[in-house]
Amino acid sequence: MSVAQRLPIAHNPGMEPQIRYAKTFDRVNIAFSTAGEGTRLPVLWLPAIPFAHAQLGWANLSFGPYFPAIASQRPFATLDLRGQGLSDRAASDTSLAALHRDIEAFVDKTGWKRFAVIGLFSGGMLGLSFAQKHPELVARLILIGPRTPGSHADTDADTQGLSALLDTNWDMYIDTLVQRMYGWADPAANREMVAFCRQSATQASAQALFSAIAEIDLASAIDAVDAPTLILHAEGVGFSSLETSRALAAGLRNGRLATFEASSGLEMVNGLPFVQRFLDEEDGVSSMPASAPAVVAPTLGGLRTVLFTDIVGHTEMMQRLGDAKGRDVLRDHERITRDLLKQHGGAEVKTMGDGFMASFGSVTSAMECAIALQRAFAVHTESMPEPLHVRVGLNAGEPIEEDGDLFGATVILASRIAAKAAGGEILVPDTVRGLLSGKNFLFTDRGAFEVKGFEDAVRVYEVRWQP
Repeated sequence: MSVAQRLPIAHNPGMEPQIRYAKTFDRVNIAFSTAGEGTRLPVLWLPAIPFAHAQLGWANLSFGPYFPAIASQRPFATLDLRGQGLSDRAASDTSLAALHRDIEAFVDKTGWKRFAVIGLFSGGMLGLSFAQKHPELVARLILIGPRTPGSHADTDADTQGLSALLDTNWDMYIDTLVQRMYGWADPAANREMVAFCRQSATQASAQALFSAIAEIDLASAIDAVDAPTLILHAEGVGFSSLETSRALAAGLRNGRLATFEASSGLEMVNGLPFVQRFLDEEDGVSSMPASAPAVVAPTLGGLRTVLFTDIVGHTEMMQRLGDAKGRDVLRDHERITRDLLKQHGGAEVKTMGDGFMASFGSVTSAMECAIALQRAFAVHTESMPEPLHVRVGLNAGEPIEEDGDLFGATVILASRIAAKAAGGEILVPDTVRGLLSGKNFLFTDRGAFEVKGFEDAVRVYEVRWQP
């Protein structure tokens, strides 16, 4: 049976998706299909770019099983962007801002106030970008096989040749892409996926959509997005690189990584239990059987002090010095930080390239480490040709601990406070100042500031560390 003949309800006879349309303010018709109901967190699926079809996607051999499984528990929708599937194929504007408008038109049409976004491949990057623009809408993010903007996979010779086919031979591009990404031994399965891709997009719309995704400022999005994010990586198929997934999980404030085995694209459904468990966390329920693979449930880690460091002017420094010399400066920062964390009993949670996140069981040890760090960076700046101006922020509370990482409001506020500091400064909230009362640390009131995602303004204090 071909993809065109397969019924959209084949995976769940009791659930037939409804095809609906939204119109953007530039008068582009955007198609989406909906199914499921209830009060649990809705889910918007952003398909792979450029291949999507709001109707035929439900029968897709690789990711189609996700749709009825999710829709059986909560409201669910899958969206065709302009140029995809049942949406208008020829729009005058195919910029990244236009793709954001497509999603905004969907939100206006459905009235969804807050929802999770699941993005497949390049669709995940669009979901991340949309969460940056609309943090008030995106409660959770799931990025399945994320791909960096502007590329189809890793930048090896084969992929470069594949990219060239996109501009020269559309049919061969699809055939090669399907074989490379899915690697199916079953010729019938390959033919069905090829047929799906050909009905999903044209050569022109694919080129335009890839150009739009290339506009995403990935570093900016990673820095800005606070929503809990699951990066899901399929081991054994050529959808994306593990390095990309790891980098995203490490860079995002609330990112986590889960991997699963899939010998071919037909086994992408093996990742479904991870998705369902992650969504269940938001609803405060657990519906997965004990035998199903799942993300380890988060636990409260007790009172911890979280410390963030961040090099001021890191991007400009790398541009000025170049990769090799810039990396030498970063190594100095890493060496100093790791040595002092060890001396003061701190645990490195993760590094973001230009900064660290660390955890302490003692607020006093955390403060002593912060002061030692600033003093060490000051000595380095005096003795080395390239300065190290580092901002430091701390917060204390009960973060959520999972797989060696920390999450939750305590971590988010520590990061926000660090971002408020200038180079050479240490900032702490009033709670940390109170815990350090009588410890002979000196504080200067820096006033209160509004913190994104927090109801009340936060008063911060600068710690005086100079001898």
